Amino acid sequence: MTARMTMRSALGLMMCCSLAADPGAGIASAEGPPPLQVAICDDSAGQGTGAVNLLRILTPEAGFAARRVTSQEIRDGGLDGCDVLIMPGGSGSKQAERLQASGRDRIRAFVRSGGGYVGICAGSYLASSHYDWSLGLINARVWDRAHWARGGGEVSIRMTDAGWQLLGRGGSVPVRYHQGPLLVPDDETELPGYEVLATFETEVAGKGAQPGSMTGTHAIIRSMFGRGRVICYSPHPESSGGPNGLIETGVRWAGGGRSAASTQAPETPAPPRKG
Repeated sequence: MTARMTMRSALGLMMCCSLAADPGAGIASAEGPPPLQVAICDDSAGQGTGAVNLLRILTPEAGFAARRVTSQEIRDGGLDGCDVLIMPGGSGSKQAERLQASGRDRIRAFVRSGGGYVGICAGSYLASSHYDWSLGLINARVWDRAHWARGGGEVSIRMTDAGWQLLGRGGSVPVRYHQGPLLVPDDETELPGYEVLATFETEVAGKGAQPGSMTGTHAIIRSMFGRGRVICYSPHPESSGGPNGLIETGVRWAGGGRSAASTQAPETPAPPRKG
């Protein structure tokens, strides 16, 4: 009896000494994973609504450490230590121009090595494989390119099963749209096919755009580029009307590329049926 008590006392003393020597022992798991480091490209001197909306959503309480970076900072290595880069709305060609060739190369290297890329509207034009100034991160081209400036308004997108599983929303979802790309598969042999997460169910057909040309094209898609994850949104779920959860969960998925064990890309989907 005495021997057992002595042994228990000794073990208890050893455990206390061990915790005293390492005050952080057992604490990390209780605190949870570190926040995702998110860079939001913003050359608007803080005036852009896209960055403001994203910072409102990607808070420390939600598990993010989000900050603005300029194109110059990206060229100078500002993505070091980041998990995800977000290229928000604006003009894809102007984003490419401000980044310059060296900045675009920096982004490709960042994603190829496991960083995440989230493109919203203009950022999806930039991510595509369509233009000579595009990053070529995702095997997508722009449908009805001649009428890219078709206007804006609320549209409905239809979530696919994959979109529901990843982003947590199913069925028909209302969202703000403003001249984002109508995405369809490209045929770049060096890029994997993408997975469709949502398609356009209703449309905006202003400024000479042919009615019916937008419905059925792809509104949200995802793929891999090297070891990194790429997700592109044509509409604006980050806007005040939301649904903001589509952005939060998409950014979280994109940020898992560095620790993901598998880098297998999704299968190439069939082109959308035009109606």
